[in-house]
Amino acid sequence: MKATSIKISLDTRRAKADGTYPLILRLSHNRKTTSIKTGFHFKKEDWDSEKNEVKKSYKGSSNITRLNNEIQKKKAEFLDSLLKLDEKEKQRPLSLTDLKQKIDPSFASSSFYGFGEKIIKDLINAERIGSAKSYRGVLNFLKTFNKGKPLDKNKGGDPKKAKFKQENFSDLKFEEIDYSFLRKLESYHLGIGNELNGLSVYMRGIRSLYNQAIKAGKAEISLYPFTDYKIKNTPTRKRALESSYLSKIIALKLPKKHQAYNARNYFVASYMMYGMNFADMAYLQKNDITHGRIQYRRRKTSKLYDIKISEGLAGIITHYTQQSPKSKYVFPILKRDGAIMQQRDIQWARKNYNENLKTIAEMCGIEQNLTSYVSRHTFATNAMLSEVPVNVISAMLGHSSLKTTEIYLKSLPSNVLDDYNSKLVSNLTL
Repeated sequence: MKATSIKISLDTRRAKADGTYPLILRLSHNRKTTSIKTGFHFKKEDWDSEKNEVKKSYKGSSNITRLNNEIQKKKAEFLDSLLKLDEKEKQRPLSLTDLKQKIDPSFASSSFYGFGEKIIKDLINAERIGSAKSYRGVLNFLKTFNKGKPLDKNKGGDPKKAKFKQENFSDLKFEEIDYSFLRKLESYHLGIGNELNGLSVYMRGIRSLYNQAIKAGKAEISLYPFTDYKIKNTPTRKRALESSYLSKIIALKLPKKHQAYNARNYFVASYMMYGMNFADMAYLQKNDITHGRIQYRRRKTSKLYDIKISEGLAGIITHYTQQSPKSKYVFPILKRDGAIMQQRDIQWARKNYNENLKTIAEMCGIEQNLTSYVSRHTFATNAMLSEVPVNVISAMLGHSSLKTTEIYLKSLPSNVLDDYNSKLVSNLTL
């Protein structure tokens, strides 16, 4: 096999507790590499990387020459296996995974589906139902791509109930998810009329599971497909409201019995609490409020927030805490106990919330789509226009990366662009 080689190497990416590193045979095939365990471990100072042998100063063996001979013997055995394999497999091209499976008896390819199911189970046990549901969507998407037929559409959103006919698709190994696989997945998704941004959601989920598998030792970093494949998306339409429309929503006079009364309050409260998302509002408890401040952890990131309650926010909070004195929650969103049932409460309440926001948009003459996310985007944009540093905005939104914050700030309100443009062209005449 001209495009195949084996080299001895100390894998310095993975240190053991005693400070040693595994000695591996690095298998290269058609410009891709993977590793084969030798069972030996050495410290950096005991390995000669130029001669590819254990140094004579190594204290872990009484006979260094014999030890080096054992290592070279392992390499020779694998090279012999490759030569024999070359004679048998001349007519059929082998992948890197095929080669490793054939010459390394200890190699057991891990199931992407199996690992994903374990992550979902762990998330459910941790009552992180939203995240579990997202990963369930990723697995279902992949199984549909692999010709799996869903037995039910799981309309209730319970990630434990999504089932597929197992006979209609083969298992998916981590090694099979390469650049070519991801491109085929992309073509399939777009070919049936779906949008690029929907694809990016699935791809980010696949990437997240792959990264977790590498950390857990279930997948190899050398086969990581997202080094070559870049997740694509298209800019979304602006979500931030112009300040004049935000003022209209705040000033809107609605009786308490109006169907959109809660929606308006939720929207304004979210804006006043650093653009708090709807799920965190649902779980916000009365004991999170102390000494005129809101102190809570965001469910998605566990980031601790400490927000000063403004006068306007105090009025909204007082209204709801007095309305339901026996409830431990601030807002009347969660009606039942248990993580799954509460997730359903949030789904129903968010749907109702978004429907009533459409009514508010009509009342205020807002033409853009008004949803629960708009308050968060509006908060971010107004913070930027108030010259709040981007890193501070990122901290207020609870983002782990400035790149995520920059996505929120991509689209400035049109009136702001108009003002800047008028300054640039006001003195220009033909």
